[in-house]
This record gives sequence, C-alpha cells and structure tokens, in this order.
Amino acid sequence: MDPVVIFALLIILAFGGILLYEILRMTGHRESPERRAGRLGEVIVSDLINDVLNDDDHLLTNVRIRADGKETELDNLIINSYGIFIVEVKNYNGTLYGDRDDYEWTKIKINAAGYSYVSQVKNPIRQVKRQIYVLSRFLKQHGDYIWIEGFVFFVRGNCPVADPCVLHNREEIDKVLHQGDKTEIDDIAKERIINLLLGSRKKIKTDKNTAARS
Repeated sequence: MDPVVIFALLIILAFGGILLYEILRMTGHRESPERRAGRLGEVIVSDLINDVLNDDDHLLTNVRIRADGKETELDNLIINSYGIFIVEVKNYNGTLYGDRDDYEWTKIKINAAGYSYVSQVKNPIRQVKRQIYVLSRFLKQHGDYIWIEGFVFFVRGNCPVADPCVLHNREEIDKVLHQGDKTEIDDIAKERIINLLLGSRKKIKTDKNTAARS
C-alpha cells in the first residue's frame, strides 16, 4: 500500500479516536473508578444471592421504580413466598465514619503514596429505608400490600455501625430471605408483581428517552 495512503489512514484513525474520546467525555460516558467498583460489587453480591435462591425465589436486578414523585433504583430485589426483599450493594474503598441516623457518612481513602482523601457519601442505611418506602408506595398504588424488608451488603465489610439491616456474608443473605414461617405471597401474586416491576423499569426508560428527544 502507498505510504501516503497509510499515513492518511493513521491520521483519520487518530482523529476518530480523539473525537470519540471527547464525545464520551462530554456526555459523561467515561465510567469513573467508583462506578466500576460499584458495578463489580453488584455482580459479586448478585452471585451470592443466586447461590442461595430456592426454586420459588425470583431475583430482579437494577429495578427502577417511581412513586409519589420519588424515583429509586434497586440493586437486587428478591420476591418469594415470604415477602419482598431489597439488597442494596456498597463497594466503598476506604474507611467509613458515621452513625445510623446520619444523612451522610465520611469516607477516608489513602492512596499508595500515603495521601488521604476525604469525601462524603449518602448513608446507605437511610437509603435502603427510603427504597422500602418508595417500593411500598408503588405497590400500594397498584393494590398490593406486601411485606418488604431492606438490607445493605458492604462488599468490603467496612460498615461503621452495627445494624440488623447490614449483611456480611452468604449465610446471612440466606437467613433473611428464608426465615419466614408462613406464605405472604402466592404464585399468582408473585407473577403479577414481577410483571408490574419489569413494566415499571421499561416505562421509566421510555419516559426518559422521550424527554431527551423533546
């Protein structure tokens, strides 16, 4: 191939790469280290949940719902005969400081050079309580009054407080999902609720796409 043609192709590829980088940067599609860690944590915990599910358990992930003007995304939602369970995942790297009722916690991270970085994160315990409220309101709007419990799983085990809603391992996940002694939801209700939640996720996505085009 002609060297001039090769050089021209290299220039075009280089320009295309720079253009793609700028587009991704401007539209926010470059994934931050925190988001990558969060995604990895969600995969780890979803695998743990899948490992303890019974035949009549149903796991939904990344479910978006909206009720009373409030919107939330649920990392893991388990529906079985004992009720509905939310398992929020946190994969914070660093040391966390805070109390159960604080709106925010302080996160201190030390890098390889020994420098410390201080930031604030929302209190996950308060976050999962809000998720329970929004999900409860969402279901009630559709005529379903179901028992809901919410939990937080800290992948790195660095939760600064002791709380019944904080999970640490596979065994604790299994226990909270299967400790009921009576049937709260029959198979027909489970199927209806699952379809309702999946439909909500699609509706919110459609609404956002429509708004973006307006």
